[in-house]
Amino acid sequence: MSTKLAALTGSAAIALAGLSLATPAEAQYREKITHDTQRCDAGAGPAVWVTITDVKRSEGTIRIQSYRATKEDWLKKGRWIYRMEAPAKAGTMRFCMPLPASGHYAIAVRHDLDGDGETDLFGDGGAMSNDPSINIFNLGRPSYKKVGFDVGKGVEKISIRMRYR
Repeated sequence: MSTKLAALTGSAAIALAGLSLATPAEAQYREKITHDTQRCDAGAGPAVWVTITDVKRSEGTIRIQSYRATKEDWLKKGRWIYRMEAPAKAGTMRFCMPLPASGHYAIAVRHDLDGDGETDLFGDGGAMSNDPSINIFNLGRPSYKKVGFDVGKGVEKISIRMRYR
């Protein structure tokens, strides 16, 4: 093999290796995580403490998902960033949701009352950041503009109220 060809082949291999290691925050989707309060310790951001109020019953599962607050990502299938699930506890629950970088985000919460993983429109509860109104006209999908909030390098705090039919 000539010296030029060997150098070119080596350079290509290094470039490809670099591409596979560098994954921008924008490419990160669908990561299931466990609740870790240390991710919301001082200096540990970016993250958001999410307080969920008015959880109806201590039955089933609470699922909380973070999204980028963009038209392309908000509530689009497979476009959530992080997901956490926990047994539901009536009243108030609190989660630390880490985020990949500073930016504009939104949170969606679902209470699967029977824990079957299926959405029951007549029983399950739902909530979103900024507590937007949900009605027949927006089919429970308010605009990303209504649910978005900014997160810097630190830890933000938001409160979300569960709603049931």
